[in-house]
Amino acid sequence: MHFFSQSFKYDHPWSHVIIGMWHKYPNPHCTHVVTVDVIDRSVDPVTGILRTERILGCKQKTPAWIVKLFGGSEDAFVREVSYIDPSTQTATITSVNLSLSQFATCLERIHYTPMSQHQTSFSQTAEIQAKMAMWRSMADKMEGWLVQRFEQNANLGKAGFSDVLRTMWEAKQQHEAA
Repeated sequence: MHFFSQSFKYDHPWSHVIIGMWHKYPNPHCTHVVTVDVIDRSVDPVTGILRTERILGCKQKTPAWIVKLFGGSEDAFVREVSYIDPSTQTATITSVNLSLSQFATCLERIHYTPMSQHQTSFSQTAEIQAKMAMWRSMADKMEGWLVQRFEQNANLGKAGFSDVLRTMWEAKQQHEAA
């Protein structure tokens, strides 16, 4: 199993970041995410926690050796479940690949929490595991490639989300000035 993690802060209030979360895709940095479908959304009447389940459709440039070995295509799907708790101002998102999950899984966890009135903490982890017990060296290579790809996409996601937040913030300021 291979791991990835990163954390940083956004110079935006938690509520702004959470609103932006719903507008992250599409963006020019994350062209690999081509569809986002909400399949379930509910609010717990007791806790007020908003639960949303989405399916993200992606197009990935998969190496020929992976397609040849495992089949499949460049189309991939990811299941994402988020929990937004307005009373504690926490947001937790988990996602897992649906495509080719019989060969490898990528379990991602994201947390947003306020650091101050104008800053939000972001932390992201991923556990990547190839399911090829008899070919450990091949599994290590595949996991290494998947971690590299995950990190590239995470960096694109950060840049794209930063642009989304900046655009929303500028629009808010223009609206307030008018």
